[in-house]
Amino acid sequence: MTTQRTTGRRKQAVAAAAVVAALLSTAACGGGDDNNGGGKNGGAAGFNAGNNKVANASSKKGGELKFAGAQDADSWDTTRGYYGFAWNFMRYYSRTLVTGKAEPGKAGAELTPDLAEGLGKVSDDGKTYTYTLRDGVTWEDGKPITSKDVKYGIERQWAQDVLSGGPVYLKDLLDPKGEYKGPYKDKSKDKLGLKAIETPDDKTIVFKLPKANSDFEDILALASSAPVRQDKDTKSKYGLHPFSSGPYKFQSYTPNKNLTLVRNTEWKQSSDPIRKALPDKISIKFFTNANDLDQRLIAGDYDLDLAQTGLSPQGRTTALKQHKGNLDNPVSGYIRYAVFPQTVKPFDNEHCRKAVIYGADHKSLQTARGGPVAGGDIGTNMLPPSVPGSEGQEYDPYNAAKNDGAADITKAKEELKACGKPNGFKTTIAVRNNKPVEVATAESLQASLKKIGVTVDIEQFDGAQTTGIIGSPSNVKKKGYGIIIMGWGPDFPTVQGFGLPLWSGKYILESGNNNFAMIDDKTINGLFDDYVNELDEAKKVELAKEINHKVMEGGYYLPFVFEKFINWRSNRLTNVYTTDNYSGQFDFVNLGVK
Repeated sequence: MTTQRTTGRRKQAVAAAAVVAALLSTAACGGGDDNNGGGKNGGAAGFNAGNNKVANASSKKGGELKFAGAQDADSWDTTRGYYGFAWNFMRYYSRTLVTGKAEPGKAGAELTPDLAEGLGKVSDDGKTYTYTLRDGVTWEDGKPITSKDVKYGIERQWAQDVLSGGPVYLKDLLDPKGEYKGPYKDKSKDKLGLKAIETPDDKTIVFKLPKANSDFEDILALASSAPVRQDKDTKSKYGLHPFSSGPYKFQSYTPNKNLTLVRNTEWKQSSDPIRKALPDKISIKFFTNANDLDQRLIAGDYDLDLAQTGLSPQGRTTALKQHKGNLDNPVSGYIRYAVFPQTVKPFDNEHCRKAVIYGADHKSLQTARGGPVAGGDIGTNMLPPSVPGSEGQEYDPYNAAKNDGAADITKAKEELKACGKPNGFKTTIAVRNNKPVEVATAESLQASLKKIGVTVDIEQFDGAQTTGIIGSPSNVKKKGYGIIIMGWGPDFPTVQGFGLPLWSGKYILESGNNNFAMIDDKTINGLFDDYVNELDEAKKVELAKEINHKVMEGGYYLPFVFEKFINWRSNRLTNVYTTDNYSGQFDFVNLGVK
């Protein structure tokens, strides 16, 4: 999940949510009038009351749930959206065969049936998945949702010329040779010509994978697998008014201004074990001024921030002092890091890479990110805490979290000697110019590396042009970008959903590349192959650990932090909890209001 693109589409990397974060990071905000809550409607639930547990549990229906956002979604079309918050919000008006559980923390990332009666019946050595739709699942006009609607919704991923932007995992898995041309070029009468999905009757859908992939159901749980009804498909305009299969439907939408959902009266609670559908109305107000947004949240005019990227520095300070009871401090699922392209000398030598890792002042980097509360725990490896196989700070191969995060000058100098640069070397850090916190980490790294004789120039590039600048390996080599500063979160919470585009040789692309380190390691590639074929969960966890260890042993990355946010919740909110399914965001689907 999150805002990175898959294969050729991953191009925008984290730039999407990054814009939101950048907007918010420059915002200020005003105070409130009480110690706990946001100015209105009584006391708050308490600091971290909604972090991996439920704050203000309630089954009370009614009222308007009010979101405030600093940026609109990339698209509200389930096929095209790729922002993490959009996937979270889409569960109000779209359903998938399976989805993450509506539960706090790690449990939220476990799969549960949604449109389907049960999880997939798996056969043919993990290559065939069969689902039966529940009784009573309907569209907003009362017509039944059929297996053909689900198939058609998935087929839209093939129409990349019209519907670009979203994840294309299923396209890669079901049609690796790219033989199907998508529903808009489909010659068959019913436009359902994709051979890998069969619909023997209106309630049965069968997926036939050419090759097994043990995360198939995690991929099927992405919003891009939601059904779309052919007669309601307005193609590139669909994101302006999607047709609802969930408990809410679009009432009105003006891009970059506001969006309002109202109840879908044809939705039946008996057909939906996930959604409680508590509010009568759900609205989003988009602000051009992030300063204003923060003030209005703290004043109690809105309930929560749509982006879920945390309050701004000034807003954070005010809120921590005066409204701590309205704040949660979740781990975000993102890792922020520096990465060393092997095509740029001397980083083709692993000892030169390791010299930088040991020479970094990890405490200073954490401080540049916002400190332990707003920035996160010191990063010691490259697997986020929300991904099975993560060992958190326990796995610390370079002792990054030891000695209060201080640099290990002795080790750094030993590594410089081993790489034939005993007196150090010169290199360039590439960093996005629209991310002040990333520039601050670049400056921190520059200062600590000076102490081991490594001289660093910082080059800021246009953050909106990531694809062609750091996403182009030839440009990285030409510019001599020895260190790139970036961040990444999982598309779905597994080592494949996080690490495949970063560490697999198959994912090195000429443009829109995210394997910045240019890792094409036979062992790592082989471990990913083993992983996707492994159906035993315990063995998958061990393989995830092994992949992470191999990546760290190569010295390709310097992790900064396991990122954390300071997120606001109003006093009115009920059923508030963070979920690993959306990288530590609040789970929107069952929020209510007092």
